[in-house]
Amino acid sequence: MAIPSFVDRASLLAVAGKGGDGCASVRREKFKPLGGPDGGNGGRGGSVVLRVDPQLTTLVDYHRLSVRKASRGEAGRGDDQNGSNGEDVILAVPDGTVVSDAQTGEILADLTGAGAELVVAAGGRGGLGNAALATKARRAPGFALLGEEGEERKVTLELKVVADIGLVGFPSAGKSSLIASISRARPKIADYPFTTLVPNLGVVVAGETTYTVADVPGLIPGASQGKGLGFDFLRHIERCRALVHVIDCATYEPGRDPVTDLDVIEGELEAHGGLEDRPRLVVLNKVDVPDAAELAEMVRPDIEARGLKVFEVSTKSGQGLNELRFAMAGIVADTREREPEAPAARIVLRPTPVGGGKEFTIRKQGDGEGGFLWKVSGAKPERWVAQTNFSNPEAVGYLSDRLNGLGIEEELLTLGAQAGDAVAVGGDDAVIFDFAPQVESGAEILSRRGEDQRLEGERPSATRRRQEDKEYHEARDEFGVVGRDPEGRSWRARLAEERDSSDDDEY
Repeated sequence: MAIPSFVDRASLLAVAGKGGDGCASVRREKFKPLGGPDGGNGGRGGSVVLRVDPQLTTLVDYHRLSVRKASRGEAGRGDDQNGSNGEDVILAVPDGTVVSDAQTGEILADLTGAGAELVVAAGGRGGLGNAALATKARRAPGFALLGEEGEERKVTLELKVVADIGLVGFPSAGKSSLIASISRARPKIADYPFTTLVPNLGVVVAGETTYTVADVPGLIPGASQGKGLGFDFLRHIERCRALVHVIDCATYEPGRDPVTDLDVIEGELEAHGGLEDRPRLVVLNKVDVPDAAELAEMVRPDIEARGLKVFEVSTKSGQGLNELRFAMAGIVADTREREPEAPAARIVLRPTPVGGGKEFTIRKQGDGEGGFLWKVSGAKPERWVAQTNFSNPEAVGYLSDRLNGLGIEEELLTLGAQAGDAVAVGGDDAVIFDFAPQVESGAEILSRRGEDQRLEGERPSATRRRQEDKEYHEARDEFGVVGRDPEGRSWRARLAEERDSSDDDEY
């Protein structure tokens, strides 16, 4: 399938780089037996950034390649060496690109002006090395934190051409010929409808005023409902300061005349909406044809009676082009003067409120296997879990200290959690562990590097499962086949009844 040269709508999947892992290292140097930790921090992952490039006029690059990934940050090293940051991916987009979230439809930014930027996906933060984790109580940590995953976001890019004047009209009305006559733009021109399939931009100079003109593909009745090409290209005139109706006075199509064409196009613009306040000019084109010149003289009074300025133009002979150029320049200059001056960019810092409420939520829910678990959600606990290396017991102990310091254990006890209950922390890839409130917390507990003596004891859930397994095998040896009897009782119920009956016989 052929790839188009002009694309005004595209989807982009931006994947930022993962942050580098921190390093767990101890300084080893002659005559310095207690060198201490010297593990460096991991580098930040690369971000995906959109930046406006005035030289671009299409989103075709993202039609060909819709997935862009940034590089990950390097891991920290010993000798207090931090990992290097991942390289950001800078993606150039045309001026007037609207960026919206592909899932929610929320508009993230309207990128206008050279150099305007938007960070679509931020790189993950690097993990701290053990040198940064050292405290007075934990002087030589034997672990480091892992780097965070980078953001992944799918966005929709929509181009809205930024121009001062928009040319609108029926197909083959001469819009492309007009823009070629008043500027250096060289659009495709032919004698059949819908020759123009993409918007064309031209720069026009009239006296001291320089402005841009956009040639929008031809509109037909029903364009605002998606007929023809109008539905896709009407949005390109939303940013125009003024509109110019280009009317073909030499058409031989039945049922068409300049006044009717003007009413049809105005009806489509009104149905599209948002263009009622734009100044308008009317160009009666192709007056070099004798019949067209007579028709223009006939309809001109009717159009002027509506309060519209009318220009009789011929792109072939050049008649009326100079007056039209200066008339459009006058409208653009007046509009620019009326527009309020853009205020200087002002950076406002709005820190996230601290201490405004709980940083986590806990709810009791089923585990899908007939039991239940306590689900802990929150940005901070989930981030801490993602940073933890669960193959290192000391790192797990450090996570326990952080969660307890946040008040999660106290909240679980308040909600009625019992020792051995399953607790899940995180989102879809949550980490599940057994609740052990009797485990003492505190960084002052001494252990060998990379270990945590609080985790050496057997977990309550493991003890409980071992006891249940023992009872199961004893019941199987005693009753034979273990299952439910004809009355629907399980072996546990039968065992409990027999124990109760034996206790009654003793009395």
